[in-house]
Amino acid sequence: MTDYILPGEQINRDGFAVIDAVYTDIEIMHLLSLLSVTDTSRPAFRKTKDLFAIRQFFREVPDAADIVFNDVLKQLVARLSGDDFFVVKSIYFDKPGDSNWFVPWHQDLTISVNKKVDTAGYGPWTIKHNQYAVQPPLDILQDNFTIRIHLDATDHSNGALRVIPGSHLNGIRRPESIDLKDETAVVCTVPKGGVMIMKPLLLHASGRTLNHQPRRVIHIEFSRSKLPAGLEWAELMTVSSCS
Repeated sequence: MTDYILPGEQINRDGFAVIDAVYTDIEIMHLLSLLSVTDTSRPAFRKTKDLFAIRQFFREVPDAADIVFNDVLKQLVARLSGDDFFVVKSIYFDKPGDSNWFVPWHQDLTISVNKKVDTAGYGPWTIKHNQYAVQPPLDILQDNFTIRIHLDATDHSNGALRVIPGSHLNGIRRPESIDLKDETAVVCTVPKGGVMIMKPLLLHASGRTLNHQPRRVIHIEFSRSKLPAGLEWAELMTVSSCS
C-alpha cells in the first residue's frame, strides 16, 4: 500500500488539500455499480434535472462503506485526526453533465442531529426533509473536517469547488459581508479517485457545468465532539467499524 504523506500544514494554513489516487478505477466502478441499482424512491433521495443527492448516504447505501473506507482512506483519516474522529454526516451528490445548478459562496455552518433540543450555544435551528440541523459552537466547527471523494475527474468546467485559501481562520462570515475584490479564489481540481479534505469554515462555492461532464462526489463529515445531553449526531459511525 502507498505510504501517503498527509499535507497537514497545508490543511491548517489553507483550510483544504487535494490528494490523488486514493481509489482505484475498480473501486470507483464498484461504487458506481452500487449506486446504479439503488432504489431512488425513498425520502432521503433528491432528484431534479440539475442535481441528484442521497442524504444519510451510508444508511441508504450501506454496502458502500466497505469500499469507501479502504486502507488508504483509513490511513489518511488516522494521520489527520488520530483515533478520536468519527463520521457524523454523509451525502452523495451527482451533478449531471447538463446541470445549471451552482452554489454561491458559503461556509458549512450546521451539523445534523437526531432532534431539536434547546441548548445553550446551539442555534439557529432548521429542519429539511425530516432532518434537524443546527449551528453548533464555533470550536466544534473549527475542529471538524470533511472529505470529498471524487468519482469523476473534476475541474472548473464541470463544477469543481472554488475556495478562498485561509478563510477558515477568520471565524464565521456571512455571505453579505464577503467582498470578493479583497479575496483570491482558487479552483480545486481533483482527479477521478482523488479526495479533497477541507475545513467547514472554508469559504467555498461551485459553478455551473460547462463541458457536459458529470461531477459525482461522496461528501463525508467527521467530528470528535461529544454533544450535550439530549442531542445526538444523526449519523454517527466509527471509522474502525468500517471494512
